[in-house]
Amino acid sequence: MISRRDAYRGCLLGLAIGDAMGYPADTKTWPQLQEEYGPYGLMGYDLRNGYAEVSSHTQVAAFSCNGLLLGLTRGQVYGKMAPFVRYVGLAQQEWAIGQRRYDQPSRNHCWVFRISDMRHRHCTDTRMVETLNRGKLGSLEDPVNRYDTPASLASAIAAGLFADTGKLEVAESDRLGAESVALTHGHPLAFLPGAVVSHLIRGCLRQPPKPLYTLIKDALSAMQAQFVREYPREVGQITALVERAMSLAEERLVQPVAAMDQLKCDTGAEVLAGALYAALLCEEDFDNAMVIAVNHSGRSAAVAAMTGAILGAQLGESSLPEFYMEGLFIADALRDLADDLVQGCPMVRGSLLFDGDWESKYLHGEY
Repeated sequence: MISRRDAYRGCLLGLAIGDAMGYPADTKTWPQLQEEYGPYGLMGYDLRNGYAEVSSHTQVAAFSCNGLLLGLTRGQVYGKMAPFVRYVGLAQQEWAIGQRRYDQPSRNHCWVFRISDMRHRHCTDTRMVETLNRGKLGSLEDPVNRYDTPASLASAIAAGLFADTGKLEVAESDRLGAESVALTHGHPLAFLPGAVVSHLIRGCLRQPPKPLYTLIKDALSAMQAQFVREYPREVGQITALVERAMSLAEERLVQPVAAMDQLKCDTGAEVLAGALYAALLCEEDFDNAMVIAVNHSGRSAAVAAMTGAILGAQLGESSLPEFYMEGLFIADALRDLADDLVQGCPMVRGSLLFDGDWESKYLHGEY
């Protein structure tokens, strides 16, 4: 049985590994990948000067985690706080500011802003940055657009990781996953998968572990129970897509590239389905899951990042192949963030307990 810390670290590191491996393939079709990397496609990192570059998927997830811990800390220390999704929005807007070449702020709220890898301009969807920079953010009730891409789906991973730390009920954390995506992506096929992702990540972290197939069915049932009245058509579409992915993984009648082609892996819902297919097909083999998650004509970085987060949470950091850590220079910052999510804010208003490091990180944005 893996420890809680091992699972949290595995989730964020698995996310970054998949993101870094998939990012160079993200704009390429399968024939282009074969032409550039050989008949089997991309089989590992395509390093740049020995560096495994992560994209906005890892960055957005990290900022969202930081924002949630910022909100929790303010609530416990000051005795008042806004809804958690407001802090996710604050953190994502700060990330968007970091994407500017100039006009950097003199003060930041999130300590991850101080990590240069978290601000590299590797955004897979510039429309998300534009939305965050406009000021008004979306909600489930008042969407700001109809974007259905997977660019913000990783923020739902933060909701799943934070669920126990923030003492959220299951329905609350599922809704937070959807709300976090809806800040920038207003189509139900983008934000409803956020509820599934949050529920699934929360389930993967629980011990003793359940089979991934069971966790996926549970997540689908939870999404249906909470959202089917408001979004019956989209809930049906997402359910059908995920069930198709589960069938493809169980039957194994077609090659992985052909299966990914059937799932398309373009919208948020399709990316979720592709990631679940890869994770189910290689439930105990993280390395092979990464290869399958990357090599297709869809959104390779998004699919591989989600696959890595799911399997990383299930298998733990200790089960991730060591060679993936070479060149992943962001790993230590993600470990720190994971450990803070496990611990939760140690300070409570009225208590004599004081943690200077925690105050610096989550009240002053320093690292």
